[in-house]
Parts: sequence; structure tokens; C-alpha cells
Amino acid sequence: MRKKQLETLLYSTGGVIALLAVLVAANFIVSAFNLRADLTQGSVYTLSPGTRAILAKLEAPVRLRLYYTQGGEAVPVGLKTFAKRVEDLLKEYQTAGRGKVIVEKFNPEPDSDAEDSAQLDGIEGQLTNAGEKFYLGLSISFLDQKAAIPVLAPDREQLLEYDITRGVAQVGEAKKPVVGVMSALPVMGRSLDPVRKQQPTEPWTVIQELKKIFDVREIKLDAQRIPDDVKVLLVIHPRNLPEETEYAIDQFVLRGGKLVAFVDPYAYFDQQPDLQNPFGGNQAGQSTFYNLFKAWGVDVDMGKVIADLTFASGEGPRLLPTLLSLNNQALNPEDVVASQVGTLLVPFGGAFKNKLAEGLKQTVLVHTSKNAMPVDLIIATLSGEPSTRGFQPTNEEMPLAIRLAGKFHTAFPEGKPKPYAPSRPDRKKGAAEKKDETKAEPQLKQSKEDNTVVLVADVDLLSDGAAVEIQEVFGQRVAVPRNGNLALALGLVENFSGDNALISLRSRASFSKPLTVIRAMEAQAQQQYLGKIKALEDSLNQSQEKLQALQKGKPGATGAILTAEQQAELDNFRKRAIETRRDLKDLRKNLRVETDALAFLTKVINIGLVPLLVAIAGLVLALARRRRMRAAATA
Repeated sequence: MRKKQLETLLYSTGGVIALLAVLVAANFIVSAFNLRADLTQGSVYTLSPGTRAILAKLEAPVRLRLYYTQGGEAVPVGLKTFAKRVEDLLKEYQTAGRGKVIVEKFNPEPDSDAEDSAQLDGIEGQLTNAGEKFYLGLSISFLDQKAAIPVLAPDREQLLEYDITRGVAQVGEAKKPVVGVMSALPVMGRSLDPVRKQQPTEPWTVIQELKKIFDVREIKLDAQRIPDDVKVLLVIHPRNLPEETEYAIDQFVLRGGKLVAFVDPYAYFDQQPDLQNPFGGNQAGQSTFYNLFKAWGVDVDMGKVIADLTFASGEGPRLLPTLLSLNNQALNPEDVVASQVGTLLVPFGGAFKNKLAEGLKQTVLVHTSKNAMPVDLIIATLSGEPSTRGFQPTNEEMPLAIRLAGKFHTAFPEGKPKPYAPSRPDRKKGAAEKKDETKAEPQLKQSKEDNTVVLVADVDLLSDGAAVEIQEVFGQRVAVPRNGNLALALGLVENFSGDNALISLRSRASFSKPLTVIRAMEAQAQQQYLGKIKALEDSLNQSQEKLQALQKGKPGATGAILTAEQQAELDNFRKRAIETRRDLKDLRKNLRVETDALAFLTKVINIGLVPLLVAIAGLVLALARRRRMRAAATA
């Protein structure tokens, strides 16, 4: 008996040793081939193809210097976990760089050389709740060029790869990218004009911010050609744009230039003389690309603005459905720019209703809720009850900003349009005109490679009145952003001004997963809630119409004295209104009960399921092992 037990023990020990040897050998062989697999949803540990393309073009090593204060007890645990994920991502850069990416780690403790180095590299120190200073930032250097991410924040983790790759692309550029700005508004500022009695104005804040990063140049509205060194063309409110300039933009896009355009059916901050009003007065300006939009299959109704009750500003008598206060629900979470804007204020904007041309694809960056509709311009600035009278939601999300991608075709297949001039049969062409014709630039019919254009159906969101609040700080005028309007414009231009691979660079998947089922339940209940409200309003309108009909049938009746039939109808309506309000109350109560129960169940499963499965597996293995030992003992 003892001999059999000794043999069993020796076989078991030998089996364990053999298994360990096999695992060590397998691990050594696999590590030699550097085989790895990313099984996470969204591949959060895998670099995007755009990043790999930029790293492959490096001609000299890039240094990524990570400054992270380690060992600080006051640093939150969540931040330490985030810092570990940053280190893992930097290892991916080092591996993909094939010797062209050098990662260096520094621990900037107080009064250390590493802290001095962090400050020289532009890394900002942060304070914990306990008042302890720590660093978590990244410096990127290439030859004599430097760029810094002063603070690595967990809130921006989804765009961490984009930020790092953008920095790598930025330090590789010898000079600032050129951004052309074309506008019918004085966005570049205005000097004193005594003839027109115009006071000087400062450039809009969005232009001032662009000048800090780019080489900004003004492009006139009558430009015949966009210069070749312009990398991004920012068009703001192209009111009354000549066809020749539209042709220049067309050829610019076909040459591979990047276009960001803000058009508007109702530009509130552009008041123009109302030519149809004999008594004078002003009206809001309008702008669009007539020929380009037609060629691209893009359409914006110039007679409508968007009203949205879900994203309306104000409340009660001051409710303004056409002044949209948008949050993350209206922003594309997958877009590298729109996902990080946060909030937008869109005054009297339009919407795109497109049937895109062949070869183009659309990505919606910003959209309305389903509780929205286009309304006539005449009620654009109305508030309170008049602004919602007759409101009929479209029950679909309408695009407010879009990104077009693909191969673009010219909007002028017959060639460059000729400038308008009165025809004179006796007029002969001069030598200069003949010379221009002989040196005419060949027309491009389509783009050689895929290109990208961003269109936004509102201009007012860029104005200082909507985007910033000017404050006086120690005698200096400081523009404080009110929302993410400036971030959207700057992000779009910055995204386009970098390497082409940056434009298609996806935002990394998030480590935290939202409870999408609960959100869907809430959205469905919200639709039911709105439907109940609509039914109540319809019932009210029907009762009022019936009361009016009854009054017409009773010539002697007045509005102050109701007949018995009118009183009965009014009582029935009040009863139905009370019942509807009770249904709404029950709907909200049931929604909370169902969502709370589902959220509790989800948390229990996420927290307790894995430990429970491990415990069950351990019990099963223990029982199986005991059964084998009993079988061996009785044999």
C-alpha cells in the first residue's frame, strides 16, 4: 500500500516538473518569435495603421520621455492604473518603431534633476487632494524639434494614441503648416474706415488661437486660385461667393488640399440690408457652395433652421428651440475631434440632407436629437410657446456637421467659369488677356487620391458672442471658452494640418464600457413620454376646436358663459389630462424601477460572476482530484 502511494507521489511530482519544463520551453520559443495577441474589445493594446504608417516614415530616432512620479502615496489608485496603461502603450510604440522610437522613463521627485528636466520639457506638475505634487506627462523630441503633452489625463485616454502620434508628426515638420482663411465676415479683424464709419475690431478669438499654432493667411473672396503652400483652407460664411472662387476651391480640393467650411442659412451675426423691405431694416445673411454642394450631392435648405426640444436652450417663456445646447449625446464618439468637444452652442443652424455623389462617404460628426424639426426662418428667434406651436418632430437625427471622404469630381466639367462682364461686340481682347489664356492651368477633373472635407451648417458658433466670454484679468482681456465651439474648429484644422495618416487615425477604444441596454431603455421610455405629451397636446387642440364649434353653433353664447354641453366637454378634457399626467408619472416610476434593477443585476454579475466561476472551478477540480486519489488507493 505504501509502495503504491510512493509511486503515485513520484509520478505526480514528475508530471508537475515535466509540465513546468514544457511551459518554460514554450514560453522561451514564443518569446523568440515575439508572438502576441490582443483579445480586448476594440483592440485597445494595438496601434492603429495610421500610427504605424507615420512611424515607418521616420528618418531618425524619436525620443518619448515619460515623466511619472512613482511611489507617491497621495496619488490616486486610478491614476496609477492609468499610468501603467500609458507605459504599455509606449512599449507598443517602441516595438512598432523598430529602433526608431526610444522610450525613456523619469521619476521627477521633488528637487531632483528629473523634476528640472520635466520643467524644461514643458511638463506641468499637478497637485493631489493632499497637496502633494506629482507629474504625469510626455515629451516628444526629434532632432532639434520638441513637442509636449504637459498632462496625461485619464479623461482623454480614448485619444491618447492620437495625441502621441500627432506629437510625433508635429516634431517631424520643419515649419508651421499654412492655413488659409476665407470669410465674408471680419474674422481677421478690421482697421478704421472713416468713409464707411466702421470702427477697428480685433480678430475673432478662433483666428487668434489659430495663429498660435499655424501660419495663418487671409484668402480673398474673389481669389482666382488657392496657393499651393496652403495645407488647410478654412472657409467661414462664403456669402455671395463668385463662381471663379468656387472653382478655385474645387481645384484646391482635387489637388489634395483640405477644406473645412462653415455655411449657414441664417447667420445671425451677419446682418445684411433687407432688399425686400421697402422701409429698410436688416436680415440675417446666408451662405453656401451652390456648385460644389450640387456636385458632391450635399444639400442644406436655405429657408429652414433646426429646432430641437431635447437640446433647446432656456426654459418656460425663454425656451429657444433654435439655440441648440448640444452635449455628448449629439457628438460622434468615434470621431477623433468631435468625441472630445464636450458641449456645443449652435445658434440658428441648418442641417444636411444629402444624396452623396458616387465615390463619397459621409461620417456624421454632430447631429440633432430625434425630437427635432426644420422650421421657417421667420420663427428662428421666437421663444416660449410661439416657438413650439405646431411642432412635429421628424423622429430622426439630422446631421449638423459632416465629414466627406473619398474621390471628389469637379463641379465644373465644362471648364473654368468666366467672370461676369457686360458683353461688347466691338471690344477686342487685349494682349494680357490672350497671354492669360495661353498660360491657363490645366483643369483637374477628379482627385488622384482619396481626400476629406468637413462641412458645418452654422457660422454663428464661431463668433465670440457664442464661443467665448471676454474677461478682464489684471488689466488684460482674456477670452474664456463658454463651450467646445472653438475646440471643434481648432481640432478640425489641427487634424487636417497633420500627416494624412492622422485623419484616419481612430480614437482608441475605451477601457470602461457603458450600460448600453439601460441607455436604450431610457431612450425608449423617453420616446413614449414624448408620445404621451403629443397625445395630450392633440387632445387639448381637439377640445378647443370643439368648444369653438359649439360656440359658433350657439349665437347667443359668449366666451365667458359656457353652455352645459361646453362645460361637459371641458370637464372631459380635464379628466383626460389628469389621467395622462398619471400615466406619465407611472411611466417615469416604472422606468426608474426597471433601469435600477437592471443596473444592480449588471453590477452583481460583473463583480461576482468571475469569483463565483473561479470558486466553482476550484471545487470541481478538488472533487475530481479526491476521486482520483480514492480510486488509486483502492486499486
